[in-house]
Amino acid sequence: MKTSTTLRAVAIAGAAALLAGCATSNDSSSGGGDTAGVTKDKIKVGGVLTVTSATGYSTGGANLGAKARFERANAEGGVNGRKIDFIGVEDDGMTPDKGAAAAKKLVQKEKVFAVLPVSAPQFGGAEFLEQQKVPWVGWATGPFWCGKESAFGFNGCLAPKPGQKTQTWWGNQVGAQLGGAKGKKLWVQATDSTASKYAISTISKSFTAAGFDLAGSSAALPSQAPPQDWSPYVNKIMKSAGGKAPDVVVSVMAGGKFNTGLYGALKKAGYKGLITDATSYDPKAIADPQAAQALDGVYAAPQFEPYESDAPEVARMKADMQKVGAPMDQHAATGYWSADVFLKMLEKAGKDLTRDSFFKATTGFSYENKGFGRIQFPAGKTESNGCGALVKIEGGKFVVAQHLKCYDNTTL
Repeated sequence: MKTSTTLRAVAIAGAAALLAGCATSNDSSSGGGDTAGVTKDKIKVGGVLTVTSATGYSTGGANLGAKARFERANAEGGVNGRKIDFIGVEDDGMTPDKGAAAAKKLVQKEKVFAVLPVSAPQFGGAEFLEQQKVPWVGWATGPFWCGKESAFGFNGCLAPKPGQKTQTWWGNQVGAQLGGAKGKKLWVQATDSTASKYAISTISKSFTAAGFDLAGSSAALPSQAPPQDWSPYVNKIMKSAGGKAPDVVVSVMAGGKFNTGLYGALKKAGYKGLITDATSYDPKAIADPQAAQALDGVYAAPQFEPYESDAPEVARMKADMQKVGAPMDQHAATGYWSADVFLKMLEKAGKDLTRDSFFKATTGFSYENKGFGRIQFPAGKTESNGCGALVKIEGGKFVVAQHLKCYDNTTL
């Protein structure tokens, strides 16, 4: 009799534990479906970044940038009664297969509500996230961001299709730095990666719309490793403007080794024109003396108001980042502003949060902030937000050359 009672008690206890476990599981995902990752007091999110890569390129700083913004939001009480449960990021190693696996892990195993920050030049998870209708937010640097219901670039879409709108801010800011673009020649250098090759058309248009003449472009460089001998590429550039060097060289290559290699070789060949890119606004890039020498005089083009600015929005961002030990680099800022835009979208979605309510809230969404400019959806799914700045690398330091400004887009 005693044994029977004991067994019955164990069975009841086991059933209770099983039910409790099921209840906990259901609570953590709010029943799955549209409310996966949402509970009554939390919203679970995680991101995908290129933390490591064969070229040395890394967007890893976006992890702590996003964390900094989320921690301030949580300290202020969260959004509509919920705090952000940021579980960190997955590394895609700048390979599409790893990016796809990372996205699947976050959605299927971690049960996140949204994937952010996303900052990966060769991100392979775009189609999966679109199929699953999972929102993803980040630095929209490639064509895989554009035209998708689920994708939200804090800066809009930088790789629109022909016939859609593309940015002119970069060309206009460089033109302003040179005192005018009329009569000046431009060269655009890319690698053979999908994003880099596509950037030739969009960036060329940005500069020609601002008044520059295109001397030429190339995507002949392999994307996995810089060449041992730069001379064939440099020689082509130095003769591209009617047998002379162009006035401006724009790099749309992802990877510090690519840029420092090209710039060092150009300087050695006697190039005296303006050099600009979208990635060299990074303290790590100038930490190495040889790299700093190659980058000296280069104009980096971030899509946010630089850290060196005295704008109140920048001061607040820096204070938030210091609390979590975030690096003051471009990627930390893109992570921060991606998180900031996401929080604003959550506010509009309201307390009854589902993925459906989130997507509905982003239709007609508009937000301005002097830290990164402006963004509107759905317009931001097919065109850039049109905003950017210029920072000159000078003597191992960053100096604001042109403060953040927004320009009208043009048809690609």
